[in-house]
Amino acid sequence: MSRRAVSLFTNCGAGDVGFAKAGFRFEVLAEIDRHRLAVAALNLPGTSVIPGDLCDTWPDVVAAYRGRRDKEPPALLAACPPCQGLSTANAKRGMGQDADSGAKDMRNLLVVPIAEVAIALMPRVVVVENVRAFLTRKVRHPQTRDAVSAAALLISLLKEEYVAFPLVTDLADYGVPQTRVRSFITFVRRGEACLQILEEVSAVPYPTPTHAPDYGGEPVCLGEALDAFKLPALDASTASSAHSDRSLHFVPVWSSEQYSMVAAIPPGSGASAWENDDCPECGISGIPRDLACCPTCNARLLRPQVIKDGQARLVRGFRRSSYRRLSPDRPAATITTASNRMGSDRTIHPYENRVLSPLECQKLQTLPGDFEWGEAGGQFRLGLVREMIGEAVPPRYTEAHGKVLADLLDDNRPQGLLLRADRRVSNAVRKLEVADDIH
Repeated sequence: MSRRAVSLFTNCGAGDVGFAKAGFRFEVLAEIDRHRLAVAALNLPGTSVIPGDLCDTWPDVVAAYRGRRDKEPPALLAACPPCQGLSTANAKRGMGQDADSGAKDMRNLLVVPIAEVAIALMPRVVVVENVRAFLTRKVRHPQTRDAVSAAALLISLLKEEYVAFPLVTDLADYGVPQTRVRSFITFVRRGEACLQILEEVSAVPYPTPTHAPDYGGEPVCLGEALDAFKLPALDASTASSAHSDRSLHFVPVWSSEQYSMVAAIPPGSGASAWENDDCPECGISGIPRDLACCPTCNARLLRPQVIKDGQARLVRGFRRSSYRRLSPDRPAATITTASNRMGSDRTIHPYENRVLSPLECQKLQTLPGDFEWGEAGGQFRLGLVREMIGEAVPPRYTEAHGKVLADLLDDNRPQGLLLRADRRVSNAVRKLEVADDIH
């Protein structure tokens, strides 16, 4: 049976690769950045590509698909709109509920072209992925000016034609070796026979977690994953030790001061440079955590600090997670676009004195070993590749999700359907606050 697909906000196509392994064939890929789109096209050959802002180009997506498939609707429309406008909301300051603040970032309304494409092509299922705040971050409805979340807006735009099934889950529950909490909304076209299947078993169109403790599994820890990668050791002290002969397996070189600060963090401890309590000069220990210099000899401590007006002071930042070694005994922290910065959220290797390499991040995102980067792997590799990797949807999850969707679209009852009563579903429903519009 034909399972044609369309991808919006494709990025590098990583998540689509997982759907493709589950049996979906992508006809059209749409992405604003041409470099990302070129990478996606390398890994999903034979597709039509539509570059540009989807607010302007969504009719081109519709036309491109119809030109290839005529009137046959897609089986799948996959969409991963940008999360930056959602991720940067500071909920502690109440910004997450400030619809006017949310409306200032037009990326928060990119669900509108998703709805336009869905209504025009009527795919059998639509899958939208984003950060958890997608379900709660308030924006202004473009017509009514009501305060709604982007997810609730999308549900309202599609509710006449689709049944919505929301989910919030940590992808570590599906064997992805990192903590990656994401929201999903899967829309099933009304009239599809699989809706009856889901109703009969009180289930939702998602796979059962394979590595979650509440399902008898265990997540993949970072130490276990790194051992399986079998990559050469790297060290950030010199250019030669920071590089290897493996493509994308290299790291930034640090200054001697940065290197000493990280080297003082015990390997395998999961500790941070903020906890470097020993003076490197006189050797006293147990120095209070709010000091930048030794109270005995006034030497600068191996803690994150800056010099202002001739005086050292500690860096102002997130002391719980920045300048911290990853713990080998748990999944990696979320791989982000800032994976090359030691001051970002848990980016330092658990044992070696360096951050994770792009290749390690690629593997932790479960991109396959034969994933092709093309020209981006050379000219842009220090920036764009890390960004693409950080924004990717792990294909290990999308393959599992895609297999469930393929079975449902074939009117089969998949093994391991997630039950509607699962906390991952009920939590998502509660966050959305639109229970009347979802299944």
